[in-house]
Amino acid sequence: MENKTILITGASAGFGAACARIFAINGNRLILTARRVDPLLRLQEEFAGTADVHIIPLDVRDREAVQGAIESLPERFRSVDVLINNAGLALGLEPAQRADLDDWETMVDTNIKGLMYCTRFILPGMVERNRGHIVNISSTAGDWPYPGGNVYGGTKAFVTQFSRNLRTDLLGTKVRVSCIQPGMAETEFSKVRFKGNDEQAAGVYQGTDPLTAEDIAETVRWIVSQPPHVNVNTLELMSIDQSWGPFAINRKQK
Repeated sequence: MENKTILITGASAGFGAACARIFAINGNRLILTARRVDPLLRLQEEFAGTADVHIIPLDVRDREAVQGAIESLPERFRSVDVLINNAGLALGLEPAQRADLDDWETMVDTNIKGLMYCTRFILPGMVERNRGHIVNISSTAGDWPYPGGNVYGGTKAFVTQFSRNLRTDLLGTKVRVSCIQPGMAETEFSKVRFKGNDEQAAGVYQGTDPLTAEDIAETVRWIVSQPPHVNVNTLELMSIDQSWGPFAINRKQK
């Protein structure tokens, strides 16, 4: 990965910031977007002298803002080689009958619509140049259900299937599409899910050795560094301390 232009959404922390750090070498140009501008400015300062960085304060839920940001990219950043659709979140862990509808809508707007907008406005340029790679960050929750995962899991199932459908649309081009499905990873994810409750968030990882943001960034690096004729379709990874559970059975009392 040398002299590539890489756009990373949700780059202010977690997987996104780790991806930025792993690609801030070899003359790569980074386009970093997030709602919070201060972390982006710190990354830009951190990479001074090692990577050309363009930062965009952006809420991917805003279709017009996404379109405007991409259409107004400086000339040297316009030919995006890699799009890492990382922006996403989970909110709440309540059962469906008690869940907050606002939380549901925020997850749909961010995890589904935001990813759609970024993909749709970047993809035509990749097709025209006949090169590029879209990496979508999904989740094991897109394939494996758990209590309280209702809409979050549904949005990540969309990401996984959307990635597959993109590949079918792009057959005959040299544009690649990959989907990564991480399991339990210790980032700001649970703090966001539990709306700043640090104690509750820490309990998710207690007594385990979870994945890290750097693990996911290294996975992304490996995927996009494969030879141009190799497309990694879907890659699921979990901590050694995580696995699947048995079927749940409700046993009625006689």
